[in-house]
Order: sequence, then C-alpha cells, then structure tokens
Amino acid sequence: MDDDELLEAFDRQVRRAATAPAGFRVDVVDDPAPHLRLTAVNPEAGWGGGVFWCDLDETNADAAIAAAIAWFQDKVDEFEWKYYAYDRPADLPDRLRAAGLEPDDDEALVVGEVAVVRERLAAAVDPPGITVRRLHGDPAGAARDWQGMNDLQQAVWGHDAAAQNASIAAELAADPTGTSVWVAVADDGADGERVVCAARANFHHGTDFASLWGGSTLEAYRGRGIYKALVARRAEEAADRGFRYLQVDASPDSRPILQRLGLRPLTSTTPWVWRRAGRDRPAST
Repeated sequence: MDDDELLEAFDRQVRRAATAPAGFRVDVVDDPAPHLRLTAVNPEAGWGGGVFWCDLDETNADAAIAAAIAWFQDKVDEFEWKYYAYDRPADLPDRLRAAGLEPDDDEALVVGEVAVVRERLAAAVDPPGITVRRLHGDPAGAARDWQGMNDLQQAVWGHDAAAQNASIAAELAADPTGTSVWVAVADDGADGERVVCAARANFHHGTDFASLWGGSTLEAYRGRGIYKALVARRAEEAADRGFRYLQVDASPDSRPILQRLGLRPLTSTTPWVWRRAGRDRPAST
C-alpha cells in the first residue's frame, strides 16, 4: 500500500471499527453528526474515554463537540477528543479550543509492515545486563511487575500510574489475546530486579493492525537499545499472530527510532482534552 491507502486502511479498520476495552462501552453516534465515543463504565478507575473518530463538516462540527461535552461532563472529570490532521473540518482544532478543550502533546501516526520491522531487527538482542520478558503470569510476580511499572512512571513522569495499570490489567484479564505486556528488567543488586522500561501491544481483532504503546525508559538506561528490543519482541508476536502492520502514536523521541525500523509517518495526531474546572493537567506519559 502507498501512504494514502495505508492511512485509509487504518482509519477504516482501527478508528471507525474500535471495540470497547474492558471497563468501557463504545457507541457510534449519528446525531448531531457521526462520531465514535468510548465511555468508562467506572470513571473512578482512571481514564474517562472520549471521541476517537468523527465525520464532521462546517455545518455540524460545533454541535457534535457540544454534544460530546454534554455527554461526558456529568460522568467524568476529563475526556479526550482524539484529533488526526486529516479530520474535517480544517478548523476543527480551533473549534475544539473555542469549546474549552486544550491540546496535549502532538504525536506522529507511524505505520509499518511487520515483515519489514522484523527484518531490520533480526539481529536485535537483549542489551547486556537487561532481560526483556513478558509480564509474570503468577499473581505475586505480576503484582511485583505492576509495582515496578508504577515506580518507573513515577521516576520518568512524576505521577502515579496505578489507575492506568489497573485498566491495562483489566483489559489483559478480559481478553488475554487482545493485549500483551512486556518489561525490560535490570538486576539491581541487593534490591533484585528493577523495571527499567515497559511497553504493551494491542492486537485489533479482525484487522491487519497491532498497535504499540509505552516504552518510557529510566534515564540511566537510555541509549542501550532497550526500546528497540521491546519493539522487536512485539513485532515477533504480531508476526506469529498474523498481523500485517504495526501502528504507533510516536513521540518526537521515539519517531526517529521507529522510522529507522521501517515505520512511515502518515499524519499527526493530538489529544484535545476537556477537563472539569479546577482539574490540573497531569504530567506527560
């Protein structure tokens, strides 16, 4: 596929056909304009959901934004409108801002063929002193891993990730074939293993796409190839399960690495976030 065909396939297979992860409901809304929203069944668990696909024009965009705010404002403290640069109308970001939403950091939507990524990572090995493995399967081991991932988020981003981790754990429990979690651990001497990087893959059933998330690495362990090792493991897993493409919402830090591995930038994407008055913007994750 060329880039335009690949972007159309992503939009059709992933955005427009999104399924609800554990703890959420998905609704495709037609009035006042077509849009797809995810709503948390238990908003107290953390992330509240939002709007992840839309088909708007100049005549109905403001009404659709107002409808989304009306839907979410009595349910959650914040929600996300996931904007892609090809979304219409062209001034949609201005309309979101006028309605009180604020942009988080821009990312690049990058997509690549699993076969190409595997080929470029064929010689990838675990960096010295680092073990890359799946989340432990036993309850005690998994609990230690989740705590290690929370400690990682605290160290890198300065915030508690317990609610986010609980949501991912619920997804994994509800559909073990839909999500996988990987960690890179270092032997930290007397303290035992230390999680120095963590990432996951979501496998979108019935599509050609697997998506990659996470990859934050402790500062002292950066530049050793740990992020690439985690990409390699998830690419192997995607290949074994018959997925054709990997998709990432890439930060400026990860985008150059992913492009060298064969993923192509197709467009930009920005989370526009509505927050209840008095709620502070959290640190980046």
